Parts: sequence; structure tokens; C-alpha cells
Amino acid sequence: MLQKHFGYYLRYLDHDIPAGLVVFLVAVPLCLGIALASGAPPMAGVVSGIVGGVVVSILSGSQLAVSGPAAGLTVIVAAAIEKLGGLEQLLVAVVLAGVLQLAMGYLKAGVIGAFFPSAVIKGMLAAIGLILIMKQLPHAVGYDAEAESDLSFVETDSSMSLQSIMDALGAVSPGAVLVSLGSLAIMILWESQIVKSRKRLALLPGPLVAVTFGVAYNFIASHLTPSLAIASQHIVNLPAIFGPIEFGRKLTFPDFGALANPSTYVTAATLALIASLETLLSLEAIDKLDPLKRTASTNQELKAQGVGNIVSGMLGGLPMTAVIVRASANIDAGAHTKVSSFVHGVLLLMSAMFLASVLNLIPLACLASILLLTGYKLAKPTLFKSVYEKGFDQFAPFVVTVVAILATDLLLGMAIGMAVGLFFVLRANYHEAITLTRDGNNYLLRLQKDVSFLNKALLRGYLARVEENGYLIVDGAKASFIDQDILETLQDFIKAAADSGITVELKNVRGLSLNGGGTAAQASSHGSGDESFSISH
Repeated sequence: MLQKHFGYYLRYLDHDIPAGLVVFLVAVPLCLGIALASGAPPMAGVVSGIVGGVVVSILSGSQLAVSGPAAGLTVIVAAAIEKLGGLEQLLVAVVLAGVLQLAMGYLKAGVIGAFFPSAVIKGMLAAIGLILIMKQLPHAVGYDAEAESDLSFVETDSSMSLQSIMDALGAVSPGAVLVSLGSLAIMILWESQIVKSRKRLALLPGPLVAVTFGVAYNFIASHLTPSLAIASQHIVNLPAIFGPIEFGRKLTFPDFGALANPSTYVTAATLALIASLETLLSLEAIDKLDPLKRTASTNQELKAQGVGNIVSGMLGGLPMTAVIVRASANIDAGAHTKVSSFVHGVLLLMSAMFLASVLNLIPLACLASILLLTGYKLAKPTLFKSVYEKGFDQFAPFVVTVVAILATDLLLGMAIGMAVGLFFVLRANYHEAITLTRDGNNYLLRLQKDVSFLNKALLRGYLARVEENGYLIVDGAKASFIDQDILETLQDFIKAAADSGITVELKNVRGLSLNGGGTAAQASSHGSGDESFSISH
């Protein structure tokens, strides 16, 4: 709340406090669910949400962004906990990631989001959605004895047999299935026009209604039909807490012995890059949704996220980003300033201190259903269709990114997707940098945009099409840069042109000479009417 006068925030309290309550109700199940998906204790998700609300909101460059644990980081966190040896080791990577983000903010790296092709970003989000679905299905059916936390669909153990599948089906909990299906139905209904058209119902967040349903179902089932009740191992298990002192005792702190492990630094760099990218993309979307059309400072947001991740890591929380789901709920609830995000953080803190026993009534199946729906939204079929309709140069990097992430891991998959995206960018520039048109025996060679050495082979191919006794105009008016290799290729052609009776005319091509080296080619105005040329491939 540093950017505006204090009175500015007081002016909108009647909007921001109710909005903060709504965001809190949305954030509780999401914080718990993301911790579940990450293979971390529920408290880690809650701590991250608290820090995102209480700390990051004050420093944020956005008035409407809401920060907390993000579904997009679950796959990285889950793998890191397993690879580094535990949550305490992961927390060191979270702190280092925050330091990197803070440095990026001071280095004005807020523009990095613009350097990632949108097709690759969409592929990353779609892959995360598919992984979320795969990882949450066991929790949704009450079978999580083998719920792994790796980053891919690839089976490292080929011993999966019909018998093991039957064993899994036999371990499914009917109560968990009923809660999952009921929760999904409620959330889908809450997003329909039926509920949205009823203002009072629409004020209640769908995830909160789903969680309330799950708690009520399990309470009734445990008293009336115990066989359909959900077992205790499939219920949220926050440590028993009452009051600030006890809350402080339950916090987890980083084990800085992990600094000796090189994987800690790789994890930190990965978290910093992906978290920053997700934050910047979310910020762009939030600015578009802002009714007041304010523009957030991306560099300031990176600094705020960096401080937030340092504090979260030091207190046992998960890494965080600005989260579009919570920000959208914030805006829909009528928030005007960052006071709403701050209020949501304070409410999360109060609930963790005094309402842990209530949160421990929530079935994991409820949280799994929330994340299943989140995964579907990230990877819904219409996304694949919309990217396909944009053309092969968009669809190929998108699909390659999805497949590569599923087959390897998030970082390597993104790198492969970037490589494919870069290939298509280079290919497009390769073909568009030089064009050749022909009318009879007259030729127009246009050098367009930046023409680099990568276009030398294309240029030679076009020059080879100029037939004997032809007339060639080389026009460089649209080229802002022409590489020396291109100039040399053209100069060599000019020198040899007289042997084939070819006349060359140069227009706006700096660094070339028609009579350098004694060539017989000479300037002429013949055939200079560009409009008469038709494309010839």
C-alpha cells in the first residue's frame, strides 16, 4: 500500500473488505489443494497464502493481483521435494528463487515474459493441467497409496499389470468418489448461468460450496452409513493449533545444508523463472480485467514476489506467484485496491491460528476435485482447437511443448518447446526476408526487414532463377539491416552478371557498387515499374 495516499485505500473499504472475504473463501481450499498436489504438508500451502496476502500485497505493483501458491508450480515442487530429500531442503530453493526474483526486479527484467512464444506458454499450461489431472485422480477416488510426485507420464516401472490395476480398483473409496463427483457437479453448476443470474448465490465461491458439501457429507455418512464415510487418512491433517505462539511452533524452517547440493540451485533457478513468467502473464491478464484500467509495474511486481518467496521459504511456505484465479475472483467481487488481498491474507492467518480443527474436517477428495477442474481448464479441448486453427507454426510448438513436458520434466520440456518455437520464427523470417517477383524477363528482388547470413542460401536460390539477358532490380528500401555476407553474395552476382547478359539495377542498397571489380552490368531505368510484377515461385 505504498504507492497511493492512505486516504485512497480508505475510500474503497466498503468494496475491498467484502472482496477480501470472498478471496479468502476461494483461497482456503486452493492453498490446501495445491499443497496436496505438491506432496507438501497442508500448512505449507496456508503459509504461502498468508505471506502472499500480508506481505506481497503491500509491495505489489498491482492493485488487484492476489498472490499465493500456484497450481503451475506443483509439478516442480513435487519433484523437488522428492529429489532434494524433503520440504526443509525445498525451502532453501524457495528462498534462493526469491533472491533471484528480487535481483531480476532491480535489473528491470520485467520484460522477460515477452520473449516466450505464446504457443510455448500455452503448451506449458496445458501440460501442467494434464499432470494435475493425472496426479489428483488417486486422491479423488480415495486411492493414493501409489500417488507419485514425478513430472511425467512415463512409467519407470514396467511391472504395471492387470492384477495391479484390479488392486487399485479394489482400493477405491466409494465415499471419496461420491464427494469428488458431487464437488465437481457443484463447481460446474456454480459456473453456469443458472447460478450467475442469482446474485446472492453467485456471491458464494463454488469451491467453498463444494468443500461445505464434502464436510457435510462425511459428517452425515460417518453417523448414518459408516461404510460410505471417508477414512481419516483421506482428510486434511493440519497440526492442532490455537493462538499465535502455537502457530509459530508449527512452522517448518529451511535446512541450509541443502546449499551443498547442486540440485538446489537448479531448482531455485527453475522456480524463479517459471514463477516470474507465470506472475508476469497473470499481471498482463489482470491489467486487462481491471475496471479502472490501471497498469501494474512489472519490475516492482518481481521485487514483491522475490520478497514474498524469501519470507515464505523462511517460514515453511510453498513458492508463490500472482494467481489469475484468485485475482479474477477478487475483481468479480468488486475489489478496487490491494486492501482486499491484504484482508484475505489476514483472514488466512486467523483461520490457521484458530480454525485448524475446522479445516481438518475437509476431505482430500474435495480439494482433488478443485484441482481436477483447474487442470481441465488449463488443458481443455477448446484450447487445442484454438491453437490448431492459428496454423501449423503455432500448433507444432504447442504440441511439442506438451509432449516434451509429459515425457521429461517441466524445464527440459520448456527448452524443447522454445527450440521448436525458435525454429518456426527463424523459418518465417527466412522466407519473408527476401522475395523475388517476375514479369517476363524482368525481375524484382526485394530485401525486406533484417536480412542476415541465414538468408544467404535463399538469396543464392533466387539469383539462380534470373535467366540470361534478364533485367534485375535489387531493392533494399525496406531493409533496416543487410548482413555483409548478403552484400558479398550480391556483389559476386553483379560481377558475373555480364557473362550472362544480365543487367542489374540497385535501389537503396548501401554498400554495393555496380562497377566495382570492372563489371559490365550497369544501371538502367528499364522495367522499374514494380506494379507490373507478378509473384513467381
